[in-house]
Amino acid sequence: MIRRSLLATGLAMPFLARAQGFPERPIRYLCPFPPGATNDNVSRTMARALGPRLGVNVVVENRAGAGGAVGARAVAESKPDGHTLLNASAGNLTIAPHLGNVGYDPLRSFAPIASAGESYSVVAVHPSLPVTTLPELIALARRRPGFLNYGSAGIGSAGHLRGALLADEGGFEAVHVPFPGSAAAATSTVAGDCHLVIDPIAAPHVREGRLRALATLGADRWELFPDLPTAAELGIGRHWPSGGWFGLFAPAGTAEATVARLNRDFNDSLGEPEVTAALRRFGLKPEPLSPEDVARRVAADHAVTGAALRRLRIA
Repeated sequence: MIRRSLLATGLAMPFLARAQGFPERPIRYLCPFPPGATNDNVSRTMARALGPRLGVNVVVENRAGAGGAVGARAVAESKPDGHTLLNASAGNLTIAPHLGNVGYDPLRSFAPIASAGESYSVVAVHPSLPVTTLPELIALARRRPGFLNYGSAGIGSAGHLRGALLADEGGFEAVHVPFPGSAAAATSTVAGDCHLVIDPIAAPHVREGRLRALATLGADRWELFPDLPTAAELGIGRHWPSGGWFGLFAPAGTAEATVARLNRDFNDSLGEPEVTAALRRFGLKPEPLSPEDVARRVAADHAVTGAALRRLRIA
């Protein structure tokens, strides 16, 4: 009887391991912004890298709306088994929750997993605008109150906050024009419908001459534009909230072993030359972090961003 019991247990072990293992099926990787946005580009880059490491398909699903809050809420409400993940950003975790009831708590509804890195942005204008530097833009905006407008990925997006911060520090008025995503905001600026956009998605338009870059936002100079000064070098934005970041999150309650596996595979993917090169093109500085480090970053940015939003009377 004992032998039969041991034999039955031994035969059952592979099936139990498979049932309790991770991953068990394809993974939904939610991008909370439309196709073409920086978040979408990062999502697809990381999904392609993670799939072979995890041994399953990692399928990007765009779930846009409300500054990234729609997609974030969908993940927060999903089963915490690691098969539904969020490519989060500052927009949907540190900005949108301050602007209204998004249906999730950015500090309690998610299990932080990994960071794709800090992001740079470029301050870019339509070439018809008679300015070539950021100080010249500010001077023009001061001479013509309410003339300047800027496009962003929507109310509560990082581009919205950056534009409001620039107007506040520059001492001028500007009109915010929200779009469904950053790609649409950049395209509108290329068309001349908007004067200004502050987003990494503007970089290819700058390189092709469709937009004129005035400065970048980031901890240091963006390697794509080594001759372009940072706003901080010009004395602007030194105390603004984080320029931005992208990271991987799961629903709260996801098993620690699953989080650890995803963190390891995600961070290993960041070291692949093709992944590193792609992320740098999209304006990121790849940065492998632990789940604990990601959690600390979100908490710190959430507090600082909330204070800035209240001061600007956006929240």
